[in-house]
Amino acid sequence: MAAPDSLAEDLVAANRILAERGVLDAYGHVSARSPADSSRFFMSRSLAPELVTAADIQEYAADSEPLGDARKPYLERFIHGEIYRTRPDVMAVVHSHSDSSIPFGVSRTALKPVYHMASFLWSGVPVFDIRRERDDNDLLVRDRPLGEALARSLGRCSCVLMRGHGMTVVGENIPEVVFRAVYTEMNAKLQLQAMGLAGPLTYLSEEEGRRATESNRPTIERPWALWKARALAKK
Repeated sequence: MAAPDSLAEDLVAANRILAERGVLDAYGHVSARSPADSSRFFMSRSLAPELVTAADIQEYAADSEPLGDARKPYLERFIHGEIYRTRPDVMAVVHSHSDSSIPFGVSRTALKPVYHMASFLWSGVPVFDIRRERDDNDLLVRDRPLGEALARSLGRCSCVLMRGHGMTVVGENIPEVVFRAVYTEMNAKLQLQAMGLAGPLTYLSEEEGRRATESNRPTIERPWALWKARALAKK
């Protein structure tokens, strides 16, 4: 089944927005749960995000395999499929090799919200270390058992870091997951900058995080409308 036109357009926009903002480069991917069948999801075939068009969107079954489409899928599609399987509240997923997130996945310094735009990080940012699951690995989540392990590490959080690899962010829709991917990268950058100043750092409290997240949620359409218009104008 083809993705609904509006969903396909949003997936194209999401890929291009995140590429423009440096959250994705030639690698990384964005998906959305199917509105018609919650066990399925839509995502581009294996392609650099900036080049994705509506014709590139594939439908994936519960086993994370494309349905009736022989074109090459992303190797790490299991990240998406297993998160959808374990988190019914998640409707969109971004996997990124975000530059600024990498240091927090390979050190003992936790990624925490330093400003209100990344308040959703109040839920915690666990680190998935693939070596705990499989010694003989290439850092890629290339099958369902590794996808299941990543989903367990994510738990009920909004973001999970992946040691030596990047991050995966989830949301209730495409605009929200794009917002979260953009501001997770920005928060990581700002936290790294602040760590070079006199400390200790003052992070958002759990209560501030909860309240700011609820305040931001109704405004997400504002940046989404701007980013989407810019991204699609470059067809």
